[in-house]
Amino acid sequence: MASKTVIKSRLEFRRKALEQAQSAYLALLSGQVKSYAVGSRNLTRLDLPQLEETIAKLEKEIDGLEEELRGGKRRKAVGAIPRDW
Repeated sequence: MASKTVIKSRLEFRRKALEQAQSAYLALLSGQVKSYAVGSRNLTRLDLPQLEETIAKLEKEIDGLEEELRGGKRRKAVGAIPRDW
């Protein structure tokens, strides 16, 4: 498990990336711009679904890092299959 300092730096990085992705998404969605650059990536309106996936992924990562920072464990996916005997 990573130290709290490392987790905080990862959390800060993910939050900055989320802010940039959200601003790019809103700019493209509103039609203010036809293309948007984030770092070395150029995005167009056709990239909106990809940008939505990126935002969702960053939000999940932020939630997981915040949970680790609070001392909890990472969330685990558990499936249950109901059976009728």
